[in-house]
Amino acid sequence: MTNAAPLSMVHTESSLGWGGQEIRVLTESQVMMDRGHRVHLLCPGEARIAAAAGRYRVPVTLIPIGRKNVTGLLAMRAQLVALRPDVVVTHSSTDSWLVALAAQTMAKPPPIVRLRHISTAVPDNWPTRWLYTRASRHIVTTGVAIREQLITVNRYPASQMTSIPTGIDLERFCPGDRVQARSQLQLPDDAPIIGIVATLRSWKGHVYLFQAFRGLLNEGDTHTPRLLVVGDGPGEQNLHRLARELAIADRVHFAGYQADPVPWLQAMDVFCLPSYGHEGVPQALMQAMACGLPIVSTPVGSIPEIIQDGVTGLLVAPKDSAALAMALKRLLRDNDLGETLRQAAMQTARQRFDVERMAQAMEDVLRRIARPGVC
Repeated sequence: MTNAAPLSMVHTESSLGWGGQEIRVLTESQVMMDRGHRVHLLCPGEARIAAAAGRYRVPVTLIPIGRKNVTGLLAMRAQLVALRPDVVVTHSSTDSWLVALAAQTMAKPPPIVRLRHISTAVPDNWPTRWLYTRASRHIVTTGVAIREQLITVNRYPASQMTSIPTGIDLERFCPGDRVQARSQLQLPDDAPIIGIVATLRSWKGHVYLFQAFRGLLNEGDTHTPRLLVVGDGPGEQNLHRLARELAIADRVHFAGYQADPVPWLQAMDVFCLPSYGHEGVPQALMQAMACGLPIVSTPVGSIPEIIQDGVTGLLVAPKDSAALAMALKRLLRDNDLGETLRQAAMQTARQRFDVERMAQAMEDVLRRIARPGVC
């Protein structure tokens, strides 16, 4: 960190789920603390990020902000008054509204930075425009495509937005011994493993991956692949049922949620994330690239910002299980292609994904917003 005085920052997160967004909040908070800043997280007690905050050493206060109501508004205001942060970073819709409205009632409100993680369309109406461009001092997006969407579709001023991709710990996410990883995780080592690490939500495309995988089993190859599914979520029971219906259940391993995905990635031969919506720059793709895996994904959200088709991975049309099966088949059969893609992916990860790059960029924005004219 520079010699400038440390910042006091509050992150708010109303989401109850778990995924790349929540991981970024905690990772960024942890790194900022390591750089000397004071960080505090406000979230609902029932949120999964609340339980995970301790692993990241992030101080957390539990308040009822899972819904937009007066109780949450008063609780948010009370915390902002008590903590007196230099800047507040909001992450989801509900907490963003509660922070913005609470700030309107304060004599000296803290500046607000809205961090937009996903590519889902932002409503084009005057209340939302007020939230993003008047109540919030600045908008940070996790991908360039998200920023461009807000400029072209929502007509938000470009000068008020910065794209800062998520960073990952490149010391943790790195290639490993595949045989050792499979032994550690008690996975069979009798066939190639296609893997996915993602919350089991519909838009992550698990259904299309399962259908594509079923097509691979029809090939009759000697080394029939296995499918490794890491993650939990609302779609879990449906995916178990689909695996049975497609007669692939004996080749699919559901690993559930894993706090440390590294050994699971290191056990895979090919990584696949066939998302069809709502993506920024998925952390799982970045992690897979850093671990040296050949990748098949889709050109959704900001994914093309890190996956260049035929260079750092293969991209297929979303919701196209036939094209997905063909791409996976290419990687399973063409070792030279897989090696070329994985080497390029690792090089890209080392050059662009370091967590300190993200922290420095965020620190620059937050310092400029919190203390204009000082930086």
